[in-house]
Amino acid sequence: MGTNKGVFLTAEWRKLALAQYAVDEKILLKYLPPHTELDTWNGKYYVSLVGFMFTNVKLQGFSIPFHTNFEEVNLRFYVRYKDVKEWKRGVVFIKEIVPLPAITFVANTVYKENYQTLPMKHVWITQENQLEVDYLWKNKTWNNFQIIADAQAEEISAGSEEEFITEHYWGYTDIGFNKTSEYGVEHPRWQTYPVKSYKINVDFGINYGNDFAFLNRAQPDSVFLAEGSPIRVLKGKRF
Repeated sequence: MGTNKGVFLTAEWRKLALAQYAVDEKILLKYLPPHTELDTWNGKYYVSLVGFMFTNVKLQGFSIPFHTNFEEVNLRFYVRYKDVKEWKRGVVFIKEIVPLPAITFVANTVYKENYQTLPMKHVWITQENQLEVDYLWKNKTWNNFQIIADAQAEEISAGSEEEFITEHYWGYTDIGFNKTSEYGVEHPRWQTYPVKSYKINVDFGINYGNDFAFLNRAQPDSVFLAEGSPIRVLKGKRF
């Protein structure tokens, strides 16, 4: 994973529940940061609902009391950016929900991200042949995203949809007129658990705005559960 030069944050992302919904590109173009373009999977423009645990968080090598382990749920979509001759594949967040006001404050004021602080909790139940993961957050009422999966993880196949969704290693944010910020995320290739069943009890309109309220009635195109790994977030640049 290289040296620590330019590393802003280290942590682990664990038990990532991901649900993909195909949406009209016109919706996403509103949220597209300058100089990036939408990335597609087999002609589909996906948004992903993602729930996971941040664990062992360290900011520039230091743990911050009471901010080392917490839930996050976000809605994101997929873009690419041509940096000279290299195409970089990344994600853009519609909104990121966390339970800690300090995280929200720093992300929104310093990095121009769209974070919201809400009450959150999670349930992980590991049995011999089954894994249950549930992420819950309260926005007027309780929302939740639950997956029940096989307990044995599998490698992600080359060229698969799982690879497309999990192998975007850049983050892009619209930070003002014709300006975009970019940061890199490093992590090894992930494994996924075969999904047996899932429940998505989410008011997308209340959580993510009217543009996404139609997802209340939609079935996801795919649902994955990834184990995750240690990650490193690299200091960003602007263009």
